[in-house]
Amino acid sequence: MRLDRYVSKALGITRKEAKELIRKGEVRVDDEVVKKADYKVPEGASVFVEGQKVEAKDKVYIMLNKPKGYLSTTERDKDYPSFLDLIPEYEHLEPFAAGRLDVDAEGFLLVTNDGQLAHRITHPKWKVPKTYEVLLEKPLSEGDIEKLQKGEVVVEGKPVAVERVEVLDPNRVLLTITEGRYHIVKKTFERLGNRVLNLKRVAIGDIKLDEDLLEGYYRELTEEEVQRLKRSVGLDKG
Repeated sequence: MRLDRYVSKALGITRKEAKELIRKGEVRVDDEVVKKADYKVPEGASVFVEGQKVEAKDKVYIMLNKPKGYLSTTERDKDYPSFLDLIPEYEHLEPFAAGRLDVDAEGFLLVTNDGQLAHRITHPKWKVPKTYEVLLEKPLSEGDIEKLQKGEVVVEGKPVAVERVEVLDPNRVLLTITEGRYHIVKKTFERLGNRVLNLKRVAIGDIKLDEDLLEGYYRELTEEEVQRLKRSVGLDKG
């Protein structure tokens, strides 16, 4: 990768700004100051800008604990901010949400710029489970639970793909589904004559939202977590 592109990606600045830093001698590759913008950064080399080590990332995978009131789209509107406003230092990498969360929902938003992984995670073919903690207006009856478990709840002519239901207390359940139709969780409980009061996604696949990750905060997934997600959708044969 060219040095100016590397610095641009690492700092989230324009190529012109990166070239100016290079011209001023502010960029070092390993132990050598490099003033050529078209210098090819060797694989495994360390790059320093103004004495600080920087790293250019091509792919990013983030666990964001989205609060209510934020859109899971990259576009802002006059009423609500985008989740990108919570991770401004990553915006230059052009990330997006792999699976939406309604503006009034909260919890685990997987943010990435890996289009292939995001497509497979959200595509029904791969049946990636998503788990939601759901607060309901009324307690679920035994009959309702049985209907969910047997796939007997039908929304818009199609059974809801329920993998698991766990009752936490009379009005609160964990629901794991392997699909992502629009408003599917809310519509599922509406079909049972109930209403969702609060919706929080707590897991995607076998990656659980960190219990100590505060609303509006985030962390990058570990390499091991990324590989687990990839294996679950056939992208890593190892």
